[in-house]
Amino acid sequence: QVQLVESGGGSVQPGGSLRLSCAAPEYILRSWYMGWFRQTPGKEREGVAAITSDGKRSYADFVEGRFTISRDGANNTLNLHMNSLEPDDTAMYYCAADPTIWRGDLLRVDQWKNWGRGTQVTVSS
Repeated sequence: QVQLVESGGGSVQPGGSLRLSCAAPEYILRSWYMGWFRQTPGKEREGVAAITSDGKRSYADFVEGRFTISRDGANNTLNLHMNSLEPDDTAMYYCAADPTIWRGDLLRVDQWKNWGRGTQVTVSS
């Protein structure tokens, strides 16, 4: 069982920033595909950002340059820096990892087999 632990969620006003982190074993952080996904009650989980084992990044259209996904090898974490947050960004955010993902659509949810428990992000004035 792969252990992925998210942190960094919280409440922020519109226009604010948050940094989410996902602690993962070193071998996963180094060589697996990893991604961030989000879900709100009553809606399907959707992809936010993903990164391949060789560093290619993919972002959902709604990110529009506001978020950045990155690996931190020193701390063994996958990070998601989120700026210019909007109320529509309110959701539970999940970290995911998998050794093999079809590179044609990194954000397709059903490809990912290993998930964390999530961290809540609330954007509200």
